[in-house]
Amino acid sequence: MFSKFFNLEKEKQDRIINAAIKEFAQKGYDNASTNEIVKEAGISKGLLFHYFKNKKQLFFFLFDYCYNVVADEFYKKVDLTERDFFKRIRQAVQIKVELQTKYPDILTFIQEAFMQDSAEIKVEFDKKKQELTAVNINIIYEGIDLSKFRDDVDVQKVLKIISWTFEKMSDEELLKAKMLPNHKIDYDKVFLEAEEYFEIFIKGFYNDGGK
Repeated sequence: MFSKFFNLEKEKQDRIINAAIKEFAQKGYDNASTNEIVKEAGISKGLLFHYFKNKKQLFFFLFDYCYNVVADEFYKKVDLTERDFFKRIRQAVQIKVELQTKYPDILTFIQEAFMQDSAEIKVEFDKKKQELTAVNINIIYEGIDLSKFRDDVDVQKVLKIISWTFEKMSDEELLKAKMLPNHKIDYDKVFLEAEEYFEIFIKGFYNDGGK
């Protein structure tokens, strides 16, 4: 679909992508201006719409592009041979911290995208978020050592409880950030809180409390 765009020289691609990331991240979907994007990128508006038919298509292209950059690196780093569920999850959290440092602009854009409630994109984007969450959960949970969990618990229900807990945490942090002028998330605080939940889950659901 975007073959014309990817046939551009890399330097021009990067200018357009970086300008769009900046505009959407700073202003949100509804207030983002394609006029500002083309001005920042140093191209004509007609050229932008030669590659993307409208702002909505540009936004979804940009989200997919940014998400894939981060996801590709994440899955290269995460050790899916680690079968202990909580060790794997802790590892995933650490990699996310590293990616936050390496790709601050991309991660800021993705964070802002998840906060969007624009009527123009809401239905389609909510569906995309649900699909991505389901795919990531399936990958992260694949091959874990279920024998570490207590025999008297339904492991599948336990995994749902854990997933729902961290999904709710994520929703709450995004809501808090949305109410702040700079939309900043205190990731150190979030990770400390996540660790507290890890300890509760290990003690409650692992054999001998994970000892």
